[in-house]
Amino acid sequence: MIKPEYKQEYYQALVDKKSEYEGLFYVGVKTTGVFCRPTCPARKPKFENCEFFETAQQALLASFRPCKRCRPLSHPNHVSEIVRTLVEAVEANPEKRWKDSDFQELSIDASTARRQFKKRFGMTFVEYARARRMGIAMKEIRTGKNVIDAQLSTGYESSSGFRDAFSRIMGAAPTLLGDTRILKAAWIDTRLGPMIAIADDELLYLLEFVDRRGLEREVERLRARMKAAVIPGTTPPIQSIERELNLYFEAELTHFETPIAYLGSPFQQMVWDELRKIPAGETRSYSQLATLIGKPSACRAVAQANGANQIAIVVPCHRIINTNGELGGYGGGLTRKAWLIHHEQQKK
Repeated sequence: MIKPEYKQEYYQALVDKKSEYEGLFYVGVKTTGVFCRPTCPARKPKFENCEFFETAQQALLASFRPCKRCRPLSHPNHVSEIVRTLVEAVEANPEKRWKDSDFQELSIDASTARRQFKKRFGMTFVEYARARRMGIAMKEIRTGKNVIDAQLSTGYESSSGFRDAFSRIMGAAPTLLGDTRILKAAWIDTRLGPMIAIADDELLYLLEFVDRRGLEREVERLRARMKAAVIPGTTPPIQSIERELNLYFEAELTHFETPIAYLGSPFQQMVWDELRKIPAGETRSYSQLATLIGKPSACRAVAQANGANQIAIVVPCHRIINTNGELGGYGGGLTRKAWLIHHEQQKK
């Protein structure tokens, strides 16, 4: 059961609809008899009318029924039928340029599609479809097709419009790409909320919670450093890490085998290597980690390297805590950090 000292914190998370608390608790509302997830959009109950549970099963056993608005028995990031239908439509004809009449033919409201895609992917449906078309154009250009041919095949009559759209999504005009490589980005649903994975066909470069502060800057730095275009899609490393994350959250895996890439200084890479040696269920302090890498006076640099880690959970920076036993910092939020440590200790 939920410890009393957490109840006020969880109630505030409910009021603020904090996504980092997804999967950590459910709330039963005594006045209505329903139970909800932390991000439920419904009107918030008074604190004294709330009962908190660690699992949906506990709420059901306490005679609460699932809320119809936030659907606590479905995945917290359940894909709506509208999103699924439109994604399938894009894949069936990725070069299509969408008009209002196309939505009407599918009996879908264009504004609803825009809103749901923005919530799910951080971009509108039109932006998603455009990114998919640009991914095809990128492939055509890299395989030797002329820019003008790629422009026309993806539905752009104006070369300036094509270049502008290409630059907004890919980060460079098509004629300036040269040996630019392609990285694929995919959304991965987890118990603690959605994550974004970015990889090529061989290595995983980034794995972060979608709501992490500064994620956009991380992606931009990755794109600049790799001189890469980032487009929607999947690759073998993304498929691998999604499978391993599912096992990790089911407490069936503690060591990840997905191949990863370190994009950092030799010192940072040394820190990240040492992080991966910390057994699941154990923690180390910044000073202990500094000693382990042979740099006992470099605590601050170790902390900075820890914060620069772009592959969450796999490179377990959540296992580093303050010397006094406090959690310290974590890009994905301290509630997630506490949950991850507890999850691993339960398995130990």
